[in-house]
Amino acid sequence: MVADLVEGFINGRLRPSLGLATGKTMEPVFAELVRRGEQGLSFAGAHAYLLDEYLDLDRGDPCAYRNVVQRLLVGQIDLPPGALHGPNAQAVDVLAECARYEQQVRETSIGLQLLGIGSNGHIAFNEPGSPLDSTTRVVELSERTRADNARFFGDVRSVPTRAITQGVATIGAAAQLVLLACGVHKAEAVARAIEGPVTAAIPASALQLHPDATVVLDSAASSHLTLTAG
Repeated sequence: MVADLVEGFINGRLRPSLGLATGKTMEPVFAELVRRGEQGLSFAGAHAYLLDEYLDLDRGDPCAYRNVVQRLLVGQIDLPPGALHGPNAQAVDVLAECARYEQQVRETSIGLQLLGIGSNGHIAFNEPGSPLDSTTRVVELSERTRADNARFFGDVRSVPTRAITQGVATIGAAAQLVLLACGVHKAEAVARAIEGPVTAAIPASALQLHPDATVVLDSAASSHLTLTAG
């Protein structure tokens, strides 16, 4: 379903601007988009924008999100060179880089933004407590987020403690949001985001305020919902 939404978006616009999330949840989506690319889906007119990026990693580190997206998606489709955008984690002036990327994302007007959700309710790297009007900035990663991501690094000590992330308001400026969640470990966060109050304690709850937000769940991730239709 998520790949269907992306394909419809790509085919329906002359210069589509697609927002990309990363993580295990997105890997099957990327694989399906690669398969569709092999069958004729073209990304030649598109531009893609990363939600976030770790700080304090070498440019070539395989865990850097730009490299993950390049490996799993961009390097296998016909997205033009230079059409993958993200914050420069090696910038000398990181605060200026945050301002630059915020402006770039706002000016491009993301048409469709893919999102995952953290087990603590974060979207991108907006940890619990992030203001709902937040913009692109440097954040400290919570211990829970670092523990959840340790599997990509081998151990939690190797997980960076900081990142650049689009803010909650930056994400909300996209025309369409599509959040994907799989697994029972996401079920509590999903339920609080969808059925609970809109609160900075669960940044993903901001999707309730968006005029065009789609949530795609497997049965495990939806298992804590109480307001499902019969």
